Amino acid sequence: MTLTALNLRSNYIEAIGAQYIADGLRNNMTLTTLDLSRNQIGPVGAQHIADVLRTNKTLTELNLGWTQIEDVGAQHIGHELRNDSTLTTLNLDWNKIGDVGTQSLADALRTNTTLTTLNLSFNPIGHVGLQHLTDALQNNTTLATLNLISDHIGAAGAQHISDILRTNKALTVLNLDSNEIGDAGVQHLTDALRNNTTLIALNVGRNEIGDVGAQYIAQTLQTNTTLTTLDLFGNEIRDVGAHHLADVLRINTTLIALNIRRNKIGDVGVQHIADGLRTNTVINIVFLIYSIYLSTLCHTDTYYIKSRRQ
Repeated sequence: MTLTALNLRSNYIEAIGAQYIADGLRNNMTLTTLDLSRNQIGPVGAQHIADVLRTNKTLTELNLGWTQIEDVGAQHIGHELRNDSTLTTLNLDWNKIGDVGTQSLADALRTNTTLTTLNLSFNPIGHVGLQHLTDALQNNTTLATLNLISDHIGAAGAQHISDILRTNKALTVLNLDSNEIGDAGVQHLTDALRNNTTLIALNVGRNEIGDVGAQYIAQTLQTNTTLTTLDLFGNEIRDVGAHHLADVLRINTTLIALNIRRNKIGDVGVQHIADGLRTNTVINIVFLIYSIYLSTLCHTDTYYIKSRRQ
């Protein structure tokens, strides 16, 4: 038996500890997964781990989330990532990475052909950094999953992301939860999604999206034939928005999972959703349990929605 995964999450490891780990991994040919998240390795520790990427040919998953690496650490990782041909999954969430660090990672994505999953959630990546990321991903043919949760990109950032969706042919999963994009941001995204044939899962939960945004989404779902999972959790969608979504459920044959929990949908809205599902034979679950105005109708129709395929 040989060790293939090492989880050191939530310890007291600092830069010197990261150096010890790096020294051990230089000639290691079995470890594929390393989790150092929630330690305090900092930028210096990130440099030690980055040096490993230069020589190690087996590590495929690296988790440095919440390790205080900041921009300097991200620069070290980005520099080595340019020529790395092994790593497929990289988690750098909660690291105070801003424009500079994001630019370095973006530069790496211009040449890297192995990374398929990148998590930059909970970082102040900024509009400049996001622009660099957008430019890099327009022609990237490898990255399939991008997580940008709570990076405060706003509507302007959503416009940058829409540029990726117009040209990128690899991205299949995009998580923009908690980014304050609003209806204007959703409009940018949905405009790009009308002709996108790659993205299958989109999370725009907790983004202050209202009925107008729901209408933009519904209009896009009339023509988009790729998206299968849509998360609208915790937005501001009311009965009118639910009506828009219900109308498209009658004709869309691709979407199989829709999450609209914790919106502001009442009895009228849930009735529209239920009516839409009577003709939809594809979607298998709609989360309405935590809509604000629950009633007997809502309980009844939610049960109907969940059990209709049983």
